[in-house]
Amino acid sequence: MSALYPPITPYVTHHFDVDAPHRLYVEECGNPKGIPVVFLHGGPGSGCEPYHRSFFDPERYRIVLFDQRGCGRSAPHAELAGNTTQALVSDMELIRNRLDIDKWVVFGGSWGSTLGLVYAETHPERVLGLILRGIFLCRPQEIHWFYQEGASRLFPDYWQDYLKPIPEAERNMLVPAFYKRLTSDNEVERMAAAKAWSIWEGRCATLLPSKAVTDHFGDPFTALSLARIECHYFMNNSFLSDNQILNDADQLRDIPGIIVHGRYDVVCPIENAWQLQQRWPSSELQIIADSGHSASEPNTTAALVKATDAMARLLC
Repeated sequence: MSALYPPITPYVTHHFDVDAPHRLYVEECGNPKGIPVVFLHGGPGSGCEPYHRSFFDPERYRIVLFDQRGCGRSAPHAELAGNTTQALVSDMELIRNRLDIDKWVVFGGSWGSTLGLVYAETHPERVLGLILRGIFLCRPQEIHWFYQEGASRLFPDYWQDYLKPIPEAERNMLVPAFYKRLTSDNEVERMAAAKAWSIWEGRCATLLPSKAVTDHFGDPFTALSLARIECHYFMNNSFLSDNQILNDADQLRDIPGIIVHGRYDVVCPIENAWQLQQRWPSSELQIIADSGHSASEPNTTAALVKATDAMARLLC
């Protein structure tokens, strides 16, 4: 990931209480007087990583990162109560107001693109621009493709490991079967399901195998929040109406946008980005010819950094 800006540390951190029992971890990096940008991590449930700070020129951006409800350094860990898309949108508004930011750039990948789009469609007057990667529209066909049937045909060896915690009799409805185990009182059963779910995603996230990505997804702390919260959202249609994001895309018409999507993204197929761009013609779609889903793949990383630089030039 040599295209990234050098590693930086926060100049301030915050802990904001939202709906009980949730408490959010928020950090600010870069230039306190720079262009405000909020980073939205994926999942839902994965949390921020140190390299996420480095997609932005620290001299030009005031970089805000936060761990969404139930993950990372937010508490309580892997909590499902009160964890909805609408709650996360409200959390973003609370953070924006607490930090005295009028408008900001929204940067998000995978689930972060979902949340960024829903936020921008709800509060377009607060968005200076959107930079999105690995578009995830959270429609039933996307969940079916990756968690029930579709991606399984491309990675049959990885798929067998994903299936292991689920008895054959329940494999015709895998998301509910995983949800049953991820919400079980049996800690061993819960963690086995979490690791199977999360490692499946990590293994499929890159065009070429990446031990670092798979190890991150397989870490028990990350796996538990990622699997539980993702499955919770998918059991509830991600708290969205049918095709909500594309149906409401007209709200994006005055917002400049850059979409970066890997040609060989198996987790969130490129069709999602293509359909979004058709509904949002003022956006620019950049297809990365040699990448899958992960933001850490070299040419995707480079494209994202170029996008933040271009957005800064546009807004200055």
